[in-house]
Amino acid sequence: MGLFDRLFGKKEEPKIEEVVKEALENLDLSEDTEAEEVSQEDAEVESSEETLLQEEENQETVEESQDSEPTVVVSQEEVEELPNSEEVADEENNEFVETVEENSSEVLEAETPQVEETVQEKYDRSLKKTRTGFGARLNAFFANFRSVDEEFFEELEELLIMSDVGVQVASNLTEELRYEAKLENAKKPDALRRVIIEKLVELYEKDGNYDESIHFQDGLTVMLFVGVNGVGKTTSIGKLAHRYKQAGKKVMLVAADTFRAGAVAQLAEWGRRVDVPVVTGPEKADPASVVFDGMERAVAEGIDILMIDTAGRLQNKDNLMAELEKIGRIIKRVVPEAPHETFLALDASTGQNALVQAKEFSKITPLTGIVLTKIDGTARGGVVLAIREELNIPVKLIGFGEKIDDIGEFNSENFMKGLLEGLI
Repeated sequence: MGLFDRLFGKKEEPKIEEVVKEALENLDLSEDTEAEEVSQEDAEVESSEETLLQEEENQETVEESQDSEPTVVVSQEEVEELPNSEEVADEENNEFVETVEENSSEVLEAETPQVEETVQEKYDRSLKKTRTGFGARLNAFFANFRSVDEEFFEELEELLIMSDVGVQVASNLTEELRYEAKLENAKKPDALRRVIIEKLVELYEKDGNYDESIHFQDGLTVMLFVGVNGVGKTTSIGKLAHRYKQAGKKVMLVAADTFRAGAVAQLAEWGRRVDVPVVTGPEKADPASVVFDGMERAVAEGIDILMIDTAGRLQNKDNLMAELEKIGRIIKRVVPEAPHETFLALDASTGQNALVQAKEFSKITPLTGIVLTKIDGTARGGVVLAIREELNIPVKLIGFGEKIDDIGEFNSENFMKGLLEGLI
């Protein structure tokens, strides 16, 4: 079964026997409903008559009791000594209200525990802006067309490009839809709605080889992080450190972005916050020397996961390439098969600019995966499809939001469901 069928199920027409059976059941239900309404009206009339009789009997009983009550004479002194009944009632009421409020607040706190989000709920929440934006554009698009013609396909291609799925994806999808429309002899735009979603899923699915899992090692796993400044690279490292430590792993961080003092301080603060060691060097130190110190310490201390933060000066590509190559050589000097993962951090809110960054960094250093950040604050989550189609670099980690646990391993089925759910 393909990814689309697993997510949305196969399209099946109801059997004629089921349609007839449903119609007969509806007829029977309508007759029963009329009978129930009549009986309900009779019951209401009887109930109102009984209520009137009961009220008359109660009134007579009250009058008799008033006539038979004895007269009690109370002196003025006794009246003054008696407490004010209204004050007593107010005091009792206040005490009762306070007690109820205290009890209700305790019950409310007990009945509203903090519910942890499931992984799918995180995807649904973080992709809401992308999903609603794409869905609104798609619905408006179908509302504007009465027939499937060349203008329909041209407008569709423009819509897909605006949704940040990439020029290549938009072009390929439009061509496939042209062929599909001829094959199915589709005349109405709505007939192609499901096909559009199905083709988007197929483009991501490709040969079914997603390669989304992280290559953890039995011993030390070395992860190298690259990416321009401001995309959330250092923050992602800090959140991952928390995640892996919570899973019982020994984690260490290396602050190799020595060019920017703020980056070292930020990573050091994350280390303090999540209680993991951070290897730093003197100001303006050679990044490769800091990495060497970190590698040796990680081996000596039996660290499970070592995460290395690097500079992101893409505007100076030659220097950055030389720096990353040197870091790579130093890593291999200590652990020949490392780094086991080289992650590129991309800000999803930058849309097609993220795709440009991915292309440039893939020229500088071999990339094994993408860390997609800030997906919750943008309507441009479709860039994942563009990266998959044009670069074939798998997204392996995704940031869902600002909380410390709002990061996780990427899952294409959860992502596609969160992106496309409700559009068909």
